[in-house]
Amino acid sequence: MLEYLENILTLDIGKPLVLYYRAIPVPSIFAMRLRHLFICLLTYLFTACNNPPRVQVSTVAGTGVIGHVDGSAASASFANLASLATDTAGNIYIADAFNNSIRKLSKDGQVTTVAGSGAQGDADGAVSQASFFYPLGIAIDNKGDIYVADTRNSLIRKISGGFVTTIAGKSVHHPLPVKSTVQLDNPSGIVVGPTGDIFFSDWGNDVIRKIDTTGAVSVYAGRGSPGLVDGHADTAAFYLPWGLTADSAGNLYVADCYNNAIRKISTNGLVTTVAGHTKKGKVNGKGTVASFHKPAALYINNNHILYVADAGNNLVRRIAEDGTVSTLAGSGKRGNEDGPDTLASFFKPSGITAGKNGVIYIADFDNNIIRAIHHP
Repeated sequence: MLEYLENILTLDIGKPLVLYYRAIPVPSIFAMRLRHLFICLLTYLFTACNNPPRVQVSTVAGTGVIGHVDGSAASASFANLASLATDTAGNIYIADAFNNSIRKLSKDGQVTTVAGSGAQGDADGAVSQASFFYPLGIAIDNKGDIYVADTRNSLIRKISGGFVTTIAGKSVHHPLPVKSTVQLDNPSGIVVGPTGDIFFSDWGNDVIRKIDTTGAVSVYAGRGSPGLVDGHADTAAFYLPWGLTADSAGNLYVADCYNNAIRKISTNGLVTTVAGHTKKGKVNGKGTVASFHKPAALYINNNHILYVADAGNNLVRRIAEDGTVSTLAGSGKRGNEDGPDTLASFFKPSGITAGKNGVIYIADFDNNIIRAIHHP
């Protein structure tokens, strides 16, 4: 290495460094030390350029013990936190499934309960009295209104102005307009599109549904029977789809959980497979060469890079704009180890979002903690 760097110095300067320093009227020992300093500096620069900073995983909230404790991030507890969403201020909202609650991790590191009494139920009303039943999906719009896929209730709920209301589904307790009344089957993922429409995965019905700004519910994509079929939205097939994300143009991306694939629903109504195929695995590669195992959640950034919570593999994956899949973090072993990229471990990562600074946040489902992934 030193010989290589000395050659660089000779080429850059045009003559050996020691001859260069002989032109300076200083003791030769000083010249030698200065030469050594230059070599050390170049060694550092060479190493830094060829070994970029590694991805780092850390725990940002939760003790790991199942519970429902508010307070500082380090002392708070959760129970099967399932999904995450970030508001414009950088606060993180959490679907805390087993606690039947919606929680918040503020940007200053405090955990509070936003809505839910903790009891199983489907009661609307003031946030402290309302109830949920194993909510798995959460989304937030630019106004700060929160939308919840209330999974075991098979309802879509809204939290706004201190109150919880039901906006879609079928329940004797919540008479809704005909346009909003539809029999859902364990809705799981939910996202707000750029124009304000709400999309959610109707898990058991194998379809993606849309709630438009008037409140009308319709099937957006999926024939309603399981399969992996690309094509027009009406004839395309999904198999127990879960997490959703949307890009700035309004294209949707679906974690097609039991197909072990990532799908795209373009604004022109075409469904395509971005990556993965029906056979489970953890192979990196491009498009359908790559494989996943029950991907649960997605996030897409402004550079069109997709991040995947690959729950069955205990990994967090990255999909470049050209469809190339790589592993961002995780050893693949069940665990809660913090540390560099593939030395860190997860246990069924099921929710994913990002902060303003690009840090990726993970709902580590069976570890009952929130993780942060700092990456270059």
